Amino acid sequence: MYVDLEGVRLAYPAAEKKGEPVLALEDLTMGIGEGEFAAVVGPSGCGKSTTLRMIAGLEEVTKGTVRIGERDVTNVHPKDRDIAMVFQNYALYPHMTVERNMSFALRLRKVPRTEIKRRVHEAAGMLGIEDLLHRKPRQLSGGQRQRVAVGRAIVREPAAFLFDEPLSNLDAKLRTSTRADLKALHRRLKTTTVYVTHDQEDAMTLGDRVVVLKDGVIQQSGTPFEVFSRPANRFVATFIGTPPMNLLHGTVQREASAAWFVERGDGGARIALPAKLSASESVRDSMPAVLGVRPQFLSEPASAPDPDRTLVVTPDVVEPLGDLMDVHGKTAAGATVVARIPAHESMPVGEAVPMNVDADRIQLFADDDPGVNLGV
Repeated sequence: MYVDLEGVRLAYPAAEKKGEPVLALEDLTMGIGEGEFAAVVGPSGCGKSTTLRMIAGLEEVTKGTVRIGERDVTNVHPKDRDIAMVFQNYALYPHMTVERNMSFALRLRKVPRTEIKRRVHEAAGMLGIEDLLHRKPRQLSGGQRQRVAVGRAIVREPAAFLFDEPLSNLDAKLRTSTRADLKALHRRLKTTTVYVTHDQEDAMTLGDRVVVLKDGVIQQSGTPFEVFSRPANRFVATFIGTPPMNLLHGTVQREASAAWFVERGDGGARIALPAKLSASESVRDSMPAVLGVRPQFLSEPASAPDPDRTLVVTPDVVEPLGDLMDVHGKTAAGATVVARIPAHESMPVGEAVPMNVDADRIQLFADDDPGVNLGV
């Protein structure tokens, strides 16, 4: 089943009698294809969990339409929407065994006992928790409890799965392995899934499509590669990617068919723009602009640096990451930048170091709000 939100608006009544309503979402339109895994990501308060709750029917839509498949479910009770939701805090019944937790919704529906047993054991087999069926939640680890919560959703065989930050309580190692399990599970079940998270790594590794929200408005919707490689605006550029994209403020200089970005400030870098940006009509001479380059696309030159492709950085902090290291420093004009490069022990702190800029990976944004990407 596909999930569609069309022109959805959600406003909460104002706390004061004469105050304006508090707007949570405005004109949200989002289509999630059948069998698609859509990851909705954004900072706290952006409206991502609210979006999920509207799909589930736990929030009443002020305006717009919510559809699951061919059905308009905007005013349909949550229990009749044929969805299964997995919460951050697992929400297991402490007095019930794993088996009874997983089968609870089916027993309420009066599903035949043999069918309940089949579904529970099939889901337990998928999740590797067959030997836990007779335990109670207090006897399980956090990762095992999360698997039980997912299993409880699976046995319902719903039209869509809704996940509300289900991995946020897990440690880093378990989080990584559980992500892989969820991806494999989705590939096997092919059930439409909406996954809400504040963690962009979860969104990028799990989602077939990533939807980036800010202040209740979709900033960009696309594949993980698209939102990383071609961010729609400066917010997406700095929110997606670790470390965040480096941004330099300056102006454009044009000479015939070529264009350069000149960093603002004394000693600012002068970087040649790639042919695609040089040929763009939206890139005009003397216009203010913001150049973006990800830390992964800065590198130490193997030979004499090209002055049109070089950013001189003075490192002040070096963070070792095993085979890589993050070099934090400042440009000659005083802008803060980070370079993620192969690790070595000879990086001089406090001394200027030339860094090659991968010209094909340069992004150029408008110097305003929201700062749209001029190359998209």
